[in-house]
This record gives sequence, structure tokens and C-alpha cells, in this order.
Amino acid sequence: MDKSDALTAFSALSQPTRLDAFRLLIEAGETGLAAGDIADRLDVRQNTLSANLSVLLNAQLVSNRREGRTIRYFANTDGLQGLLAFLLNDCCGGRPELCNPLIDSLTTERACS
Repeated sequence: MDKSDALTAFSALSQPTRLDAFRLLIEAGETGLAAGDIADRLDVRQNTLSANLSVLLNAQLVSNRREGRTIRYFANTDGLQGLLAFLLNDCCGGRPELCNPLIDSLTTERACS
């Protein structure tokens, strides 16, 4: 991931509905969620959600698959991994050992919640 792609991803996640949708999709895992289910859970209109999901798709943070009349959305973990790798490489000056304590504390904190 280059700087331009990272900025696109950060921009996509900087809006509350998009961030909430992305977090729901991360939580949903491999099963993903239908667009209507995301809209219901976030209490937003479907056309509003559609525009926001389009931004997340463009940022390569989500993917979708048509299932009959339904479109199911999934978090793109490769896109997220690329964003995190970009951050850690640049923020740590190519020295991942500087970031390991931070990563360890985040994963430990998440596992305990």
C-alpha cells in the first residue's frame, strides 16, 4: 500500500457511518452481512448506506458478493492488513521491534475485553 492508498483508506474510515459499518463487517467475519442488515443495525437509510459502502469499496476496505437479490458485504482483511503494514513500516522507520510492544498491548487488551 502506498501513501495515496493509505490516505484513501483513512478518509473512508473518517466518517462515523463508514467506520461503524466497517467495524460491523470485521465483527461479522467470513459470513459478512447483507446490506439491509447493516442498514438496520446502524439505523441508516439504505441509500445512505449504499453511498458509504461504495466509499469503503473504493478504499479496498470491503468487498461484496451478489447472492440472488441480496448483496453481501465483507471486511477486506487484506486491505486492512495493508493499511496497518503501511502505518507500522512508516511509523517505526522500518524497525518493527519498536512497534511490537504496541501491537502486543493492543492484542492483549482486545483479548481481555
